[in-house]
Amino acid sequence: MKRLFSLTSVAVVWALLLAASGCSQPTVAQTSPGTEPNTAPTADRVMAGHPQRKTLKLYTTQPGRIEAFEETPLYPKVAGYVQDVIVDIGDLVKKDQILVRLSVPEMKDEITQKEALVAQAQAEVKQAEAAVQAAEAMTDTARARVSQAEAGIGRAEGEFNRWKSEHDRIKELAAKGSVTPKLVDETLNQFRASDAARQEAAANVHAAQAGVSEAEANAHKAEADLVAAHAKERVTQANLAYATTMLGYAEIKAPFDGVVTRRGVSTGYYVHPANSGTTTPLMVVARTDKVRILVDVPEMEASLVDSGAEADSTVVRVQSLGGKEFDANVTRTSWSLDTSNRSLHTEIDIPNSGGRLRPGMYATATILLDQRNDVLVLPITAIVRDGANVYCCRVESGTIHRQAITLGLRSGDEVEIASGLDASQTVVLTRADSLQQGQRVDIIEPQP
Repeated sequence: MKRLFSLTSVAVVWALLLAASGCSQPTVAQTSPGTEPNTAPTADRVMAGHPQRKTLKLYTTQPGRIEAFEETPLYPKVAGYVQDVIVDIGDLVKKDQILVRLSVPEMKDEITQKEALVAQAQAEVKQAEAAVQAAEAMTDTARARVSQAEAGIGRAEGEFNRWKSEHDRIKELAAKGSVTPKLVDETLNQFRASDAARQEAAANVHAAQAGVSEAEANAHKAEADLVAAHAKERVTQANLAYATTMLGYAEIKAPFDGVVTRRGVSTGYYVHPANSGTTTPLMVVARTDKVRILVDVPEMEASLVDSGAEADSTVVRVQSLGGKEFDANVTRTSWSLDTSNRSLHTEIDIPNSGGRLRPGMYATATILLDQRNDVLVLPITAIVRDGANVYCCRVESGTIHRQAITLGLRSGDEVEIASGLDASQTVVLTRADSLQQGQRVDIIEPQP
């Protein structure tokens, strides 16, 4: 029985193989009489067209926040009690307008004292000037005495010479016996007296010259005292100016035109100069006639952001204003990237004379990073990458030819063809990476 079952199974298998072989042969319905079977591969249908010449723009859209162009917290410079709070939050203020006034009576008393010291110093200056004039007069008097003493020397010399000659003459006469020896002694005494007078006159000249030196020294001292008096006057005036300046800090003024956004004090508060423990300002003033849009551009696009003379154009959309758009340019960047998030800090200034843009609002900035005018463009689906090589599939006579190309700017689903292709050539626009070199294709024209 087992042998019979085995033979039966073999017969069934052969029957199935023969049936399958018969199914693979062409039937009369499949092959027309007098024709050969069609064994050529069917051509793939592809969408193809010419590269477009257009302007290609690259944008980046990033979230941003609106901040005041300037915002200044105001702290007290001097200690005192709040006398008046003149403005409140939301008030528009002008530059140098008084916002808060402090009461500092001890500083007013100090100014009165400084003013008295200035008056005293000015009086000392006048006194020193008078002393200089007196010293100069004494110097002139001493010089006159020198002249007078020098004139006395001339008279003494004359008397000395006269009595010397007289004494010599009398001595000659006495030797001849014409006069008595007594007369010789008398002329000798006169001669000696004139000599003493001459020496006295010389001593008077020296004394007068010493008086001139003393008078000149006194004059120099008086001039030095005058210089010191002027210096003291300047010191007192500087102290007065310092006290006046410090009292001026009792009035807290607006640093620019703007709006008060915070108020931290009320009348009667005791305030003191800011230090590390002081965190609450008296007022915060924001300048809002112009605002800054702060945007962080990712690292991959940071090198394309330009500011200054060639600033990138920007469209800022504000959601809270119903998506209203504001045209502007990139004003400035930090140049270096923030290491915490690898982004470039970018600022966009927008005029805000109407006050619609408020600090703290959320915005979206669309920045035009690059623009290429009149360039050949293909969709990204037409690009084939093979390692470091880049191709597109050119169709010529129904056959695929891989064309090496160089890419330029990419924007969205389009990419610039920098070289390797011209506008007259037909290129596969979709599924290019699925086609092979030399493959037969039928072209489907793209829908307009």
